[in-house]
Amino acid sequence: MAKFKPTRRPRKPKMIRERSECRYCREKIKYIDYKDVDGLQKLLTQRGKIFSRKRSGNCAGCQRKAQLAIKRARYLALLPYTT
Repeated sequence: MAKFKPTRRPRKPKMIRERSECRYCREKIKYIDYKDVDGLQKLLTQRGKIFSRKRSGNCAGCQRKAQLAIKRARYLALLPYTT
């Protein structure tokens, strides 16, 4: 018996996407301050959950720094855990 060999679909050309920097990298901010409540609230939902990297537009390093700042602000009751 002859085996049927499936044909491959032609690949789509990869789209080269322009790398955009996150808001903290653009402004060259090294430390995300937990006392900056207005800036940190932009990274939270109405319920108090932290936006994902994809939604917030942060790079991985700045997302970790922002997450730490949000958790510190929550501990000091500057931001709510939930609403």
